[in-house]
Amino acid sequence: MNFKRGSHDEELEINFIPLIDVLLVIIIFLIVSATFSRTSELQINLPTADANAPQEKPLTITIEVDANGRYLVNGKEANGAVVSDLSAALLEAGKAGPADKEPTIIINADAKATHQSVVNIMEAARTANYTHITFATQVNSH
Repeated sequence: MNFKRGSHDEELEINFIPLIDVLLVIIIFLIVSATFSRTSELQINLPTADANAPQEKPLTITIEVDANGRYLVNGKEANGAVVSDLSAALLEAGKAGPADKEPTIIINADAKATHQSVVNIMEAARTANYTHITFATQVNSH
C-alpha cells in the first residue's frame, strides 16, 4: 500500500564523472613525477689519478689525571706523581713511534684535578723535550 500520493521516488545514481576526474589528475601527477626522477639520474664515471700515499698518523701520547692526582700514560698507571717519574713514562711511551718525529702529548685532566697536577705533566713533557702539547675537552651539553 502506497499512502503517499503524488510523490515519486527517484532512483539513486552515483555520478562517476568527478571520480574519473580525480583519478586522471592522480595518474597525471604520478607520470610527471616518475619522469622527473628518471631525468635527475646521471651516469658518472669518475676520472682516475695517482694519489700520494697517505701520511702516517702522528704519534700521540695520552696522559690522564683524575681528581685524586693519579696519572695514566697511554692507559698504564705511572709509578709516581713526581715530574721525573712522569718524564720517564713519557720517554718510554715515545719509544713506540719513529725516532725522528716528536709525539703530541694529549692531556686529559679531570675538571676537579688540581692545577699543580697539570703543571707537573707540562713540566715532565718539557723535561722529555716534547713541545707539542694539547688539552682534551668535551662539548658543553647545555
